[in-house]
This record gives sequence, C-alpha cells and structure tokens, in this order.
Amino acid sequence: MESTPAGRRGILAWASIVVATAAIAIVVWVVTTLGATLVHLHPAYPVVLGAVLLIAPLALWRNIVRRVRRRGWRAVARAVTLVLAAACVAAIAWLKPFAAAQPALTAMRSDAFVRVIETATQITMAPRGETAPAAQREVGVFFQPGALVDARAYAAVLRPLARAGHPIVIAKQPLNIAFLATGAFDAARDAHPAVTSWVLGGHSLGGTVAALQADSGQTTSRAPAVGLLLYASYPAGDLSSSLRIPVESISGSRDGLATPAKISASRSDLPADTRFTVIRGASHAQFGSYGPQPGDREPTIPDQDARTQIAAASLSFLAVISAEGGSGR
Repeated sequence: MESTPAGRRGILAWASIVVATAAIAIVVWVVTTLGATLVHLHPAYPVVLGAVLLIAPLALWRNIVRRVRRRGWRAVARAVTLVLAAACVAAIAWLKPFAAAQPALTAMRSDAFVRVIETATQITMAPRGETAPAAQREVGVFFQPGALVDARAYAAVLRPLARAGHPIVIAKQPLNIAFLATGAFDAARDAHPAVTSWVLGGHSLGGTVAALQADSGQTTSRAPAVGLLLYASYPAGDLSSSLRIPVESISGSRDGLATPAKISASRSDLPADTRFTVIRGASHAQFGSYGPQPGDREPTIPDQDARTQIAAASLSFLAVISAEGGSGR
C-alpha cells in the first residue's frame, strides 16, 4: 500500500466517493418522498435504509481523508466491493415501494363493522359483532400484496370482504417482495386460531406466491387452504392437476402487466373449473390504491367502479366456499 502525493487519489477512491454520495442522496430521496409510509412497511426496508445511512458517510469520509491507492489483489477486492455497493445502491432505489393512497388510508380505520389492527408484519381486518353467519367468520382470507406495493394499498378493495364477515389478513412482506414472505401464511394461521379454513389471495406477484402457498397448504389438517383468489395474477407453473381447491381469477381488460393474453394463457396452468372474471376497463393498478404503475395501461373506468366490481366478484367466490362449509370442492 503506497500513499499518493497530497491532492491525488486513485480512480477507485473517486468511484467510492461517487457511490457513497449517491447512496446518501438516494436514502434521503426515499425517506423524503415516502415520509410516514416508512413506519407502515415491514421493518426490513427501513432497517436497510438505516444501515446504508450509517455506512455510506463513513465510506465517504475515509475516501476523502485517506488518500490511499491500493494495488494488486487489494485493488481487485476493492473494485469488487465497489461494484457490489453500487448494485446495492441501485437496488435500494428500485425497491422504493408504491405508497398507499386514498381511499385505502381511510379504509385502514376501525369502525362499528370492521376492526383494523396493524402490526410490523401484517394487517388484520376483523369483522365486528356476530352479525355474520359462523360459516363466514370461520373462512378467512390471507392476502399477498403485489411487488413493491405498500400492504395498506389493498385495504379499500378487501374491506367489503371483512364487513361481510370474513377475517382478512394482509401480509407485510420483507422488502415488499412476496417471495420473501412465504412463511407469513403459517404466522397468520397461528395468530387466528378461530379461523378454520383460509382462502389464499394475492395481486400480481403476490398471487403467484399465494398459488404456491395454496397448493402446499390445501392438504394440512389444521386450517387448510380451501380456495385461491387471484387478482391480476397467474401461477408460475402448472398447478392444473395438483390444485384441488376452487380458484377465482379476477383480471382487468386494460391491464398492461398481467395482460389479457397472459391471463388467457394461464388457463392451462389452473384447474379446469377455475372461474375467470374480467373487469372491463380495469387496469393493473386498480386492484389496489397506490397510483399509476409503469408499464400499465390507462383504465377506462373509475377506480371506485373497478374496486366495487373486484370486491363483488370476490364476495361471490367466498359465498360459494362458505356455503360448502369451507371444505373447498
């Protein structure tokens, strides 16, 4: 290791300064733009932001104060570390979630009909009172949000299900990625022992993961999966033979991500008696309340109309399962 003349730095030092500065700027941007949304996310993302905000200034200071040029394997190791750090900075920016918007925020409030409880890892919407038949109270809905979407964004579209008598659990996913929350269904079952059977649902990537969870959870003896509810989603592989529970696929004709063509192609991957409901004029983002989404198409119906139709189709599906005593087929 050799010191360079004062005022001179190697290219790796300058690159490190740029990456560290970018990391600080991106964290500040994320915190500023998300604001209070951060405290409603799964703790994993805020913890990552905090770690970067601690490490990046230290790296910046070291590269400004210590004018050191590394050679040989030390330079190679530093270059690799720098590439990984740059990738981490890019990932932090990409992982910035879509924040929940109205009317989902209003739907997060408890009232005389639905009690809303929010924890660090899930949102529960529980029907209040004994107005709903026992068959409905015993059939819960476990829901996986779409990728990079604030879990609260689904409160408005799912609240009618809770008001009809079905306990609703919305998972908060680490880094807002459903594949990182595969154990959330088991946690929900443990937390709600009064629910004897579950319909697993999800939006977009969340529906893909919910399909896998439903496939594995349909054979459990305690609180099994008795239905699969897909919002603008489809399974990652062929479940047409292994999935032996009712399935409802609700999609939008203006969806630019889970396009009508992709939904149509998913028919062969789902059981033959799967119900397909298409909401005419609805887009991908209208299955939640989080604003427009890149790659999506412009909807031709109002958000409220889309939510009403999605909730109605979901309730119709749940009514069939409840009438069968939560036993599936």
